[in-house]
Amino acid sequence: AERESTARAAQQQDDETPPTIPTVTEDDPAITARTIAQAEKLAAVRYTEAERELVLKTIDRQLGRFKARREVALDNHHAPATVFDPRLPGMTFDSLRERFVRSHEPPGPLPGGDEEIAFAPVTKLSRWIESRELSSERLTRLYLERLKTHGPKLECVVTLTEELALMQARRADDEIARGRYRGPLHGIPWGAKDLFDTRGIPTTWGAQPYRERVPERDAAVVKKLEEAGAVLVAKLTLGALAYGDVWFGGTTRNPWNLRQGSSGSSAGSSAATAAGLVGFALGTETYGSIVSPCMRCGATGLRPTFGRVPRTGAMALCWSLDKVGPITRTVEDAALVLSAIRGRDDGDANSIDMPLDFDAARPVRGRRIGYSPQWFQGERTNEVDLQALEAIKPLDVELVELDLPDWPYDSLAAIVGIEAAAAFEELTLTDRDDELTRQDENAWPNIFRQARLAPAVELVQLDRFRRRVMEMVAERFEKVEAILSPSFAASLLLITNMTGHPSLTLRAGFVNDHPHGVTLWGRLYEEGRLCELGMALERELRVWDRRPGME
Repeated sequence: AERESTARAAQQQDDETPPTIPTVTEDDPAITARTIAQAEKLAAVRYTEAERELVLKTIDRQLGRFKARREVALDNHHAPATVFDPRLPGMTFDSLRERFVRSHEPPGPLPGGDEEIAFAPVTKLSRWIESRELSSERLTRLYLERLKTHGPKLECVVTLTEELALMQARRADDEIARGRYRGPLHGIPWGAKDLFDTRGIPTTWGAQPYRERVPERDAAVVKKLEEAGAVLVAKLTLGALAYGDVWFGGTTRNPWNLRQGSSGSSAGSSAATAAGLVGFALGTETYGSIVSPCMRCGATGLRPTFGRVPRTGAMALCWSLDKVGPITRTVEDAALVLSAIRGRDDGDANSIDMPLDFDAARPVRGRRIGYSPQWFQGERTNEVDLQALEAIKPLDVELVELDLPDWPYDSLAAIVGIEAAAAFEELTLTDRDDELTRQDENAWPNIFRQARLAPAVELVQLDRFRRRVMEMVAERFEKVEAILSPSFAASLLLITNMTGHPSLTLRAGFVNDHPHGVTLWGRLYEEGRLCELGMALERELRVWDRRPGME
């Protein structure tokens, strides 16, 4: 009754007081009851004629509010006031267990050939650099040469940062010679997905409208890697505005099959890492942009818990979904990189400091791993998926059968389109979306336009459904420590992106000489234990080190 009284008072005030915000001008096309009736179809509702007449009396005020808001500039870095938190009420986390123990296995002698060095994992490269058997400058020049040779045919490089890289490499060698070793990434060349800001170096977001964009500051993760002593050798391609593998300069190629795109928006990061053009790379994921290209290119992709890695200075696509993660050749490499880039940054309200507990030598025996037999059946399942399921059994883990409710998870994908349309509103309103290379029905321009027709009420309802999904997934992770599945099984990719849970995708085998992977999904903030399990499975599968022919 109190709410109804307040609503009546507000309505009376609206009736008696002229609105102080702009209204629809005479130049706008007339809005009639028929307009409202047509709009009902887009919202999947139906009003009576009397209800349409009431809406018609005040709809100009709503439109005026929309137009008034557009007078205030909102750049891509202006985040919403609402902050997504993957932690549900009542969840507890060990905030004191901070440990990082890398493997102690000797790297062996430095190979005589450049290609063997180029494809070596960071675990070995770092040991050779630390012992000064290999200089950072030599390794950097090796990768720069490979980027120049293979980058054009893979179409994976936007900008080569040669001058900066050689300066950073020489500095690393000098520091190490003076006993100032910074850690396992010191002197290691890496590549950045070209949506991470780099001071004075173009950051194009892979899209024609932004190809001349030059930031004044480094992204938070770029700073963190510089502090770790890593060497930035290239800005790598991404599908325009973090979608797919098509960018303004072409289509990034799969190093195992140059006639095929590399998939996912972290396309260049995955292709360059798998092809031995960088020691490691950084990617981002909103809905598959680490998992998908790592599957296609045979790389290892670690998608951390939402908020684990700060996104300050990274292009925003979906504020409640975007995640930054390493793309590497081995699982331990991914853990090494995560250790360097994690943590809170004031520029990202979603970022958080949480301990990282990782011990490369810790046994995985007895851990409870969830799966469903149904995920490993059907047309989309192949022999490699089944081999991965068999390979985890000798690890003496306990396999626990899980089920997921039969819910319309795909409906949550609308959140991606709506948030992305908000992030790039300017392109739609100025028609600069016409400059994007892809213009089909599944490309950003059409997705942005369609998203603007989605009712705000539906977005709120999707958010409520998202909370129910978070609660459901939390219940499953009370029973198991991790989940193993084919990477695209049972909507797990969408579900866990929406809940903020981490994932680890690793190569599991080959289908028709093309790499194929599986994915481990983990508990919130337990990337360390997820990587321990991934390392054990990687050792059992023994396929990570096969190299692409780039033909």
